[in-house]
Amino acid sequence: MPTDPARNSTGYVPPPYPYDRLDELKPLADQHDGGLVDLSIGTPVDPPTPAVLAALGGSGSERGYPPSIGTPELREAAAHWCEQRLSVQVDAATEVAATIGSKEFVAGLPHWLRLRSPGRDTVLFPEISYPSYAMGAELAGCRAVPVPADEHWSIQLDAISESDAERALALWVNTPGNPAGGLDDLAAAARWGRERGVPVFSDECYAEFTWDGSPRTILSPTDAGTAAGRSPRAETAGVVAVHSLSKRSNLAGVRVGFYAGDPELVHYLREVRKHAGFMVPGPAQAAAVAALADQTHVAEQRERYRSRLERLARIVGRFGPEPPLPRGGFYLWAAAPGGDAWTFTRTLLAEAGILVSPGEFYGAAAAGYVRIAAVLTEDALELVESRLN
Repeated sequence: MPTDPARNSTGYVPPPYPYDRLDELKPLADQHDGGLVDLSIGTPVDPPTPAVLAALGGSGSERGYPPSIGTPELREAAAHWCEQRLSVQVDAATEVAATIGSKEFVAGLPHWLRLRSPGRDTVLFPEISYPSYAMGAELAGCRAVPVPADEHWSIQLDAISESDAERALALWVNTPGNPAGGLDDLAAAARWGRERGVPVFSDECYAEFTWDGSPRTILSPTDAGTAAGRSPRAETAGVVAVHSLSKRSNLAGVRVGFYAGDPELVHYLREVRKHAGFMVPGPAQAAAVAALADQTHVAEQRERYRSRLERLARIVGRFGPEPPLPRGGFYLWAAAPGGDAWTFTRTLLAEAGILVSPGEFYGAAAAGYVRIAAVLTEDALELVESRLN
């Protein structure tokens, strides 16, 4: 009889992918006309702008190998966007590089950093967060150490033990946070890392959907004066910001983003990633240049998400406490009645036909909540609302 390699192997066996666990629940929505409305994953449903699609299909760049670090045009576009939206200057030549979206960067970073600092073995990350921070550490054979959040879903830096800090390869922060929509004190996170010699990586892919104030960045400006009409230089020592076009410009399928920050860290990661073959396809880079140059479509998308969040909150409030609107991002973070997230997930499926994500996907401390992504068209939203009338 053939043996089961996973059961008999002494090597690594990956855990089930969290969202695959929802597949068996989906038939609960079959009773509804129109079927399932899937709000479990933050997959954009709105179309990219025509200029972006034209750039994607007409660059001619598919013929050659794209530069791993990003074309000069992409890096310049990213630097210009940082100045226009984050009010900081970064050097496109030495402080910016491309990523294939942001998830591969998050998941792969501990491996690259451990090669750089073999005496360290710990990744610090928010205790309520997207699974890739912890999984990246696990895949690299590192310790994944969650950092508690406060009542506003912001990271508590003073909860990190000095022994963990001494072993840390990196600290991850995420603002606005996924799933709970919290906003961190990024300047404090940068100071914490610099004082201890721990690189701080800031996942800022939802920055454009910051509802409480302006977009935040770990690339805080220096105190030095600026040239007339220019934003201040970013203070990049020991920090790296990670951005993605997936959410901002509805380009999740194109897989393009960038990281910016400490020139020594950026240089190291560029060189390692060149050897590993990480390259954003040329047409995707051209599309990103077009997307970063246009802010109008982002403003329109902000209005869509804000309206959807408000309407979804009222829908969810029919089955339990109405969830508060997030401080950032396009997810509702809803407390499950009785703290039972899986039962609440089944209820929303059976009664409204919507699929959400149980909070345990985002850490043990999140088990009493569900995450609801505002990624549905106007027609789908009206369909869900009609089911409750």
